[in-house]
Amino acid sequence: MRVHDVIPDIPVTDIDAARGFYEDFLGLGTEEFNLGWVARFTSAETGAYVQLVTEDASAPLTPVLSLKVDDIDAAYAEAQASDFEIVHPLTTEEWGVTRFFVRDPDGNVVNITAHRQ
Repeated sequence: MRVHDVIPDIPVTDIDAARGFYEDFLGLGTEEFNLGWVARFTSAETGAYVQLVTEDASAPLTPVLSLKVDDIDAAYAEAQASDFEIVHPLTTEEWGVTRFFVRDPDGNVVNITAHRQ
C-alpha cells in the first residue's frame, strides 16, 4: 500500500457557519465538493486543503484523518493482518469511494480511502 494524499478532517458543527473562516480568512476559497456533512475547501493558489466534517454519513465514528491509497484491498488486508481495530468495514459508498476506518494505537480513527478504477 502506498499513501498518495493526506487530508485533515476538521470536526465542525455547521459547514456553512465555518465557511467564512476557512474560505475568507485562511484563503481556502475553492469548495471542491459539499455533501452536506463533509466538504473540502482548497486554496486555488497552493492546492492546500482541509475537509470539514459534521458527522460521517455512513459510519459510526468520524475520522480525524483521511488517507488516499493506491490499493485499498491491500491496505485492508494489511490492517487486518496487523490486528488493527477496524471500526468501519471495507465499503463502497454511494458517493463513489471505497473505504474503511481503522483505529491507530492512540485511539484516533483514520479513514483509508480510494476510488476504484
